[in-house]
Amino acid sequence: MNKWAYILAGIAALSGAAGIMELAAAAHLTEDPLLKTSANFLLVNAAAVIALSALSFSGTRRLGWLLAAATLLLCGSLLFVGELSVHIFLGRRILPLAASIGGGMTILGWLASAIAAFAGASGTRPPK
Repeated sequence: MNKWAYILAGIAALSGAAGIMELAAAAHLTEDPLLKTSANFLLVNAAAVIALSALSFSGTRRLGWLLAAATLLLCGSLLFVGELSVHIFLGRRILPLAASIGGGMTILGWLASAIAAFAGASGTRPPK
């Protein structure tokens, strides 16, 4: 499980770098507001995934739950941003529901993060 936390943190760091590149593109290449939305989405969720990965090392009981939440956040944000970026740069939609599915996965990831955090505060295990 520790290996998965490191892999998640590494992919999230790459997502953060992609967010910075999208912000640069938004400032210099296009004025499409969706690009700033995409960049901000990448940056916020990348930071959250790195934090959840680090938090997973604080105790072994909630390790799987925290990493599942981080995985949902990362996959959801990449799906959401991928669809937005393709729409912005190529001018077409490849997977029309990708942004909706990715957004839903991201919301579930944030909710799972909250459950794990509150479970950690109360000393109980989150539901399986």
